[in-house]
Amino acid sequence: MSDNSARPWTRPHDWAEVAIGVAVLLGPAWLATNDAATWTMIILGALIAVDGLVSLAMPGLIYGEAIQVVLGALLFVSPWVMSYTEFGPASWVSWIAGAFTAFAGGLALPAAQAAHRGIAGQF
Repeated sequence: MSDNSARPWTRPHDWAEVAIGVAVLLGPAWLATNDAATWTMIILGALIAVDGLVSLAMPGLIYGEAIQVVLGALLFVSPWVMSYTEFGPASWVSWIAGAFTAFAGGLALPAAQAAHRGIAGQF
């Protein structure tokens, strides 16, 4: 069995991050929101998706997984910080997607470290 953690575009947790980011980014299109919720979800969703794409392209980049955890935490707290808890579905999307994003980032950190060691050992 070979370890695919160093191969670009193969890590499922990074694909999950991209999918979560796109879902959050598009959430305001079908959810009732206010301006704060809309822009928070668009910006954080886009950042999460872009971070996932960067992690897919460069699997040895350890910082991408740490950024993923931070972005997930920011998305999780955003309904309280940006005061859109009264928009239930938008809040739940932020809470659930934020928790999944942070959790996936935490799970992906060992794979990114292994890929980083593998790439660093090739030079």
